[in-house]
Parts: sequence; structure tokens; C-alpha cells
Amino acid sequence: MKILALESSATACSAALCQDGALVAQFFQCSGLTHSRTLLPMVNGLLENCGEDINGVDVIAVAIGPGSFTGLRIGIATAKGLAWAGGKLCAPCSTLESMAWPLAHLEGKMIICAMDARRKQVYNALFFAEGGRLKRLSPDRAISLEELGEELKNFPFPKIVVGDGAQLCYNSLREVVPELTLAPIQLRMQGAWGVARAAEELAASGGLLSGEKLMPVYHRLSQAERERLEQTRNKNL
Repeated sequence: MKILALESSATACSAALCQDGALVAQFFQCSGLTHSRTLLPMVNGLLENCGEDINGVDVIAVAIGPGSFTGLRIGIATAKGLAWAGGKLCAPCSTLESMAWPLAHLEGKMIICAMDARRKQVYNALFFAEGGRLKRLSPDRAISLEELGEELKNFPFPKIVVGDGAQLCYNSLREVVPELTLAPIQLRMQGAWGVARAAEELAASGGLLSGEKLMPVYHRLSQAERERLEQTRNKNL
């Protein structure tokens, strides 16, 4: 099975081509350019350099959230377009699960996935690495750093934190959470290979769907929606 995977949930942007679990190629960019400028050219260059086109791909995988609202929409819109053009099924992958897969070889460690959600919160999920696989210990969620620190005290395992919010999480919690380490920089940021690996799990469990059904999962209201609700509450006082 050939999987074309897209990751645009945060600052970095990447695309990967995998076949039967093996990484064929990955393009990664964290240059500050908008994903609307980088993602599709990245996909086109990736396929061209591999001697492939969209017809040779079986599944389009994309990170659907949590993450940057704009970044997720760009990734999902790109996946929808590619799937529609090629008549392909899609894999809607959790951003947090995807970033945990590159660390699944760390036997016996808890993987703390963290993305900066602002307002002293992180988007977070917890996993346990066992036998080269991931055991989920929590749902994807938005949680305060204080709440996360209290929860992590209850787990006796060595812990490693990964994601674009890893440094924030580590700096905030290292004094209160025992056995907490920071993932090395080359494994820390979200990447498309992790999305492809998560897509394999979805394919095996029957979780693929058509491009038209792809939807972002934000896990929190946008700032505009929060402000509108606040204005509505104030008017009703």
C-alpha cells in the first residue's frame, strides 16, 4: 500500500510517500512561509522525484487536528483535492497520535504529545510505547499545563515530551514531573511520516473514508468564536 501523507498542523510543513510501512521520501520545511505556498509544490516535487503520480498512490493521509486552524484547513483542502482528482480514499489522522509514532521504539516510555494551544494550555495526548507500538492512555484534548502536571505525577514510567509545544511543556513541568525528558530536536516536530504510520493503523481498522468526509478536529473554539460567545453572554446579562 502506498500512502501519500500531509502534515500542516503547526509551523512546520511536510509531505511523505510511504510504501508498505517503509518511508520512500519525505519533504520537510520550517522556513516561516505559509503552508498555502509550500504544501502543494512540496507534494508535486515529492511525487515527481520518486517517479510517481497521484494514480500510483492508494491512500491520501492528512493530519486533521488538533493544531493551527489555518494550517489544518490548508492540509485538509489539499488532501480533498488530491483525493477527488484521483478517486482515492483518505486517512483522517490525529495530529497528536501521528507525532508519537516516531518515538514508538522507546520501549517502556510514556510519550507526552504537546502542541502550544496558547492561554497556558496545550493540545495533548498520552501514549505508552510497547513492542514498537503505541498504547493510548488519554484522548486528544486541550488541557492546562497545571492539570497536565498533576496528572503526570500519577504515572511511574519514564516520560518523553514531543511536539511543537514540547519545550514549553518541559520548561513548565520538569520541576514537578519526575523522569521527564525532552525529545531530541530531530524527532520533536510534527512530520508527515508519523501521519503515514497513523494512516496504516486506520487502514487496518477500516477507518478510511472519502475525501468529501474529511473534517478538521480543533478540540477548542477559535478566538473569533470565543469572542462572539463572550459578547452574547454580556448582552444577556
